Amino acid sequence: MSTRRVLIVDDNGDVLDQIMQDLEDAGLQVLHAISDEEALVLARKKMPDLVLLALMPPYGDPLEMCRQLKGSPWTSAIRLVMLAEQSEDADIVSVLELGADGFLTRPFNPRVLVARIKAELRNEKEAVLDESSLVTVGDFVVDPVRFQVRLGKRRVDLTVREFKVLHLMARNEGQVFSRDQIISAIKGDDYDVTDRSVDVQIVGLRRKLGEFGRHIETVRGVGYRFKIDGKRPAAEDE
Repeated sequence: MSTRRVLIVDDNGDVLDQIMQDLEDAGLQVLHAISDEEALVLARKKMPDLVLLALMPPYGDPLEMCRQLKGSPWTSAIRLVMLAEQSEDADIVSVLELGADGFLTRPFNPRVLVARIKAELRNEKEAVLDESSLVTVGDFVVDPVRFQVRLGKRRVDLTVREFKVLHLMARNEGQVFSRDQIISAIKGDDYDVTDRSVDVQIVGLRRKLGEFGRHIETVRGVGYRFKIDGKRPAAEDE
């Protein structure tokens, strides 16, 4: 079973000890960093589902860290909630313009913060799992209503898991997914999905898609992504 990850970036661990405990009690895996450098390394390596940024100078520049997280193709899809000492309109505008998904000011109710984090994680999962989303790229079609994948005139027969993995990545083209994120998205009520089985699904997809399988890229040390490199996929005849 995959566990959602939350990375808390805060130079004062005592302040958020209760928050960390509440998140763990909610079944989330909590990571902790005390500097922007450590946080960026953890974000790249562990691919958390959400970053709670409570960092204050001189341990780091929260706005710069927000800019780096949201400006990198490796971490741009990670949900980001920021905490600040005061509700200055300029700060809020800056944070939201940089791509943050939420903003809370101190003092805050810990229960409200935990609820906000859980809501952001639900929003992220629902956005990724829009099962009604038809994907079309040239002659490549993923149709979740008919449960079909077509390459030109050829229908590609996939297993249920292979279809879910392909649809997840294709409708989020360019986004890098860790194995844990793929597991979390496709498992449903089936909890026996493992990291190794994700690799097996990718191998099966590439084989069945033929030449088009090259668009499923391995991102070393992170996971996989579906990437169209500017070339339209060639149609395949039956």
